[in-house]
Amino acid sequence: MSIRRESFLAHVQERGTYTTTEEADRVARVVLALLGAHLVGTVRSELAARLPETYALILLNPLQAAEPLSPERFVRATAAWIEGATEKTALWDIGAVLSTAAAAAGDDLTREVLLQLPPGYDLLFGHPPST
Repeated sequence: MSIRRESFLAHVQERGTYTTTEEADRVARVVLALLGAHLVGTVRSELAARLPETYALILLNPLQAAEPLSPERFVRATAAWIEGATEKTALWDIGAVLSTAAAAAGDDLTREVLLQLPPGYDLLFGHPPST
């Protein structure tokens, strides 16, 4: 079952300490579009099913990526897509969105998502590496 849009945005807004839901929406759209380019198959569709429809569609129709981005390059790409962002603020934005998506997805699906991504994304999702 998917989380409601208002609830998703409220969590992103709280985690990112954004002053408006519009700001939370803006970063959510960018981060999920970039993330969607790195996920395939049922993992992407299962994650989309747990997100509000607006964000599910963004995840399912992502920006195109020529190759998987390392976490560092993902941060740089996010900074490039968010007007006025720096790598430091983009890292904050990514954490707010991906930790909210991970909470909506649950631990099992989040682990499957992380298996499709290059090493290091676990920290971007707020999930420390397993030992």
